[in-house]
Amino acid sequence: MTHTRSAQPTHSSKRIKLIKKIKLNLWCWAFLAIQLTFWGLFTGWSVILSFYYSLLDWSGFTAATFVGMRNYAQLLNDRMFWNAFSNSFYFMVLAVPPQLAVSLFLAYMLNNALLKGRTLYRTAYFVPVITTSAIVGVIMVFIWGAQGPLNHLLLTLRILSEPISFLGNVNTSMGTVAAISVWNISGIYMIYWLAGLQSVPQDLYEAAKVDGAGRARTFWSVVLPVMAPIAGVITIMCIINALRMFDLILTLTGGGPFFSTEVIATYVYRMAFTSEMGLPRLGYASAAALMFGASVIAIGLLLNGVKRIVDYKRGE
Repeated sequence: MTHTRSAQPTHSSKRIKLIKKIKLNLWCWAFLAIQLTFWGLFTGWSVILSFYYSLLDWSGFTAATFVGMRNYAQLLNDRMFWNAFSNSFYFMVLAVPPQLAVSLFLAYMLNNALLKGRTLYRTAYFVPVITTSAIVGVIMVFIWGAQGPLNHLLLTLRILSEPISFLGNVNTSMGTVAAISVWNISGIYMIYWLAGLQSVPQDLYEAAKVDGAGRARTFWSVVLPVMAPIAGVITIMCIINALRMFDLILTLTGGGPFFSTEVIATYVYRMAFTSEMGLPRLGYASAAALMFGASVIAIGLLLNGVKRIVDYKRGE
């Protein structure tokens, strides 16, 4: 009899906790419903249609013809597609390391509570992120142009013997775009790093200071190991965003010169919405986007798997 009475409150309390958990989940889904609805209408539905369009030979103006996997087969032999494919990863290799390094350096410097005007500095470094790509393109084309101030400075210092159009030269265009992206995008990663730095306990800083460690030593021996999981997430985001780069390249070079900065995003745009290569090919462009998208997803899963393995070993 005593056992039955003691069991009833336990069962009742579990039921109450379950009901509270269900209510909490329902509220979470209620708040997410609007965002998920818009995502489904403007992104999810578009992805589904892209699968369908990739099986068609369709310009958007003429009648669509079902061709099955022919678009994918043509892509395998399309040198322009593979040029854009390789350029996307080339840009990632050039842009991601400096973006991460510069943004982390800025965040670590601006995380110092004793630094005067740090809010102003944070704002100044973040402004390029919210600047319209069209404005960035106009300004940077002027700065990096043959008659721009950068060439004038290099000629004055006798580093160059003649002016160079950095964005108009096949050998320098991609590196220049990557350098501009560091200035343009690092501010957003700086915010992410700052959020991560807030998670480092103040006791660790004080212990490092007592041991006589400087800021550099504290960073390498204390801050970086603690932030390793956050660093993995930021790195994955940076890589994926670099592979999705479109607006900055379009406004700076349009994929030129001679397709040296053509990435998948500009290639798809050129095939689907312009007449530079003849009639637009919406089906072919959709197949190209899906093939590259699948590779990006695979890379994301691979990086996430590596991160989980590292976190697991660190946990041991």
